[in-house]
Amino acid sequence: MAESYRVQVWAIITRKNAKGKVTSCRVRWKVGTKEFGDSFKVRAQADSFRAGLISAQRDGVRFDLTTGLPVEWGNATADMTWFEATYRYVEMKWPDLAATARQTTVEALIRVLPAFVLDKPGCPEASQVRSVVRQWGYNPPRRTEENVPTNVASVLEWLSRNTAKVDSATDPEVLRTLQRAVTQRLDGEPYAPTVARRTRSVLSNFLDYAKDELKVVDTNPLQDVKWTKMPKGKRKIDRRAVPNPIQARTLLRTIGETPRSGKRLLAFFASMYFAALRPEEATYLGKEHLALPPPRRNPETGEDEYDWGTIYLERARPYVDALWTDTGTVGEDRPLKSRAPGDVRPVPCPPELTGILWRHIECFGYGPDGRLFVGEQGGVLSRVTYGKVFRAAREATFSAEVLRGPLARRPYDLRHAAVSTQLAAGVSAATVADWAGQSIAVLLEVYASFLDGGEQAARQQVESGLGSRR
Repeated sequence: MAESYRVQVWAIITRKNAKGKVTSCRVRWKVGTKEFGDSFKVRAQADSFRAGLISAQRDGVRFDLTTGLPVEWGNATADMTWFEATYRYVEMKWPDLAATARQTTVEALIRVLPAFVLDKPGCPEASQVRSVVRQWGYNPPRRTEENVPTNVASVLEWLSRNTAKVDSATDPEVLRTLQRAVTQRLDGEPYAPTVARRTRSVLSNFLDYAKDELKVVDTNPLQDVKWTKMPKGKRKIDRRAVPNPIQARTLLRTIGETPRSGKRLLAFFASMYFAALRPEEATYLGKEHLALPPPRRNPETGEDEYDWGTIYLERARPYVDALWTDTGTVGEDRPLKSRAPGDVRPVPCPPELTGILWRHIECFGYGPDGRLFVGEQGGVLSRVTYGKVFRAAREATFSAEVLRGPLARRPYDLRHAAVSTQLAAGVSAATVADWAGQSIAVLLEVYASFLDGGEQAARQQVESGLGSRR
């Protein structure tokens, strides 16, 4: 058990509603470098709790760094509600998680929270609970702010008192409810296999924390439970979503003709199709990442021709809501996916892409910070901006019948098209995986149907073996 004698207890913070009535009193204190807090409906209860902390501090009592309470108080967490325990879990994990991982963790816990909300008077609407918990309840930096809105504070206070105890997770009926929460959406449709597996993983990790650190359960009940309704399926690309070279080039041409931002974003989308870049990798590209041979003039045609170049990827900027970042801004600069900080991934740049990039540079130059692709005002290119352009170009490119299907529905499908084209052309899986920044195992699982020329080649082999007559 980690303990400390360094304790600081602060003054009580009272929250009031619009009529000036006190709705809660919050006691805040620090043990070592970690802050703690607890809320009470009655001021006298808050005063008594705070006085007990100060008395223990003056007596030189050791404080538990996990619970924040004096060690001699014993296991005061035994009666901890599910909401408060999961908040402490998020608070513990928060500093070491990337912004995207914070969002994933919080959304997983929100999916299972309804299984522990008690049916008591004053229960907020389910939609309100999800909104408040997502924006405040499971967001440590925002939850500890003094300007938490009154209506938000009242919902959080209600949840702190009216969710079941953590050990209720061992009840068979609760486990069945949890299985439904993990595997089914609110409309009853199943979650994608990756979402269900991720949610179960977060839930299991929390229960390990509750057992080993909070000590509010004797065992992690998920370790002995096999859920039969977990969605099954591999991460396999739908071939119908992947545009062929003619469709991809047509779509890119339409993007370049799309009003306002299309011409500026043509090279952005072309880097996904010709070099298999992820959107967050293309967003981060700067002048120092490009090794592009200059164009050479063909004396016979008088036109510029281009050679292979190289793009050196070193970081990415995945989109994530400002709610989850330390800076409070949208997006977060991160190392490359599945790579250590500082790792660089060289990606070959085909001649066609080299030409597109040179024309982009000649027309638009670089942003103030050296970025290749920036917004209209010179800031970071947003997902909203390039998403609008992509949807408009798709609608202008394909017929109504095609638009109802999955073909090129997302910008990411351009990357899928690049990888599948390389595989179908006979490039080794190891080389394609290296270029795309994936493990060979993931590549073979996701793009299995495109190996060795795909299904068409397989059909020809079967036909030849059968000795079919024409």
